[in-house]
Amino acid sequence: MLSEAPDVLSQVLKLIRLRGDHVFHGELSARAEVIFPPGPATFMHLRTGELSVSQHDGEAVLLRPGDFVLLPHADGHTIRGSLDVKAPRCFEVDVSAASRRQAQTFRWAADEGVAGSFLAGAFYFDGAPLRSLLTGLPGLIHLTCDKSMEPPWLAAISHFLDVESRAASPGASLMVSRLIDLLVIRTLRMWVSRQGSRAGWLSGLTDERIGLVLNAMHQAPDHPWTVQSLADTAMMSRSTFSDRFTAVVGLPPLRYLTRWRLTIAADLLRAGTLKVTDVAYGAGYGSEAAFSRAFKAQFGYPPSDAHRMSHSSVFRARSSELL
Repeated sequence: MLSEAPDVLSQVLKLIRLRGDHVFHGELSARAEVIFPPGPATFMHLRTGELSVSQHDGEAVLLRPGDFVLLPHADGHTIRGSLDVKAPRCFEVDVSAASRRQAQTFRWAADEGVAGSFLAGAFYFDGAPLRSLLTGLPGLIHLTCDKSMEPPWLAAISHFLDVESRAASPGASLMVSRLIDLLVIRTLRMWVSRQGSRAGWLSGLTDERIGLVLNAMHQAPDHPWTVQSLADTAMMSRSTFSDRFTAVVGLPPLRYLTRWRLTIAADLLRAGTLKVTDVAYGAGYGSEAAFSRAFKAQFGYPPSDAHRMSHSSVFRARSSELL
């Protein structure tokens, strides 16, 4: 009998350093349209009424009371009170400029009556080049939660976020940050469980045999893994395992392993306390030269520049080359 599937999602989120930032309250009239430019990743929990949300140039999603939306890629989005209004009053808000000390309430065209009210917030993934690990996530995650069927965890976390964000008590900002972390993690977990094979590599978290292999890779990235040894871990034949892993994860086994090894290496090199040679061997590479070639191919700069680049605005993974 197979053991319990590993918590690879926690390993990934630990590396990308999820950090809750702040929350705010919003109210829209039916004639209002609010544009959120690119900035931090955001979430929104609809409390009352109906609103629509869409990514830029994306299809609008209708939200009803209890629905929750997560926008992890920080590409910007738009919310509207009604799709039927041809010339809505347009507003633009910079979420990153909102107060961190106490939740603000934004009322857009409130004099015309409130079409919908919500609790929203912002969060970041601090591991700049590591965010490519979440390429399996869509730009907008919508949890349909009829008010009468709202998950207890969503109602509870949202309630305490509301309470803590309105308080001026010592430690309130830390509480808000931790509650946002919980909210994002629980949302990702529910989304992954609902998506199955449509979740890209994240779907491997719900596949028992592939989950075992992902856990083995994550726990011992420096091990000299082969497709056969990974297949043995999954208790499958080599060809069946390779086909299944690629179909579920979206990458061949050894290519995924390479990406994971380099992800860990990038995180270690950011601190600037280890030599490139030590990181190379720790990542399972037989030579510094081979490691350097692979690292530069993935991130666009040599490992010797990782610490310096971590403080630069151009510190980003070339995520388009990961798939």
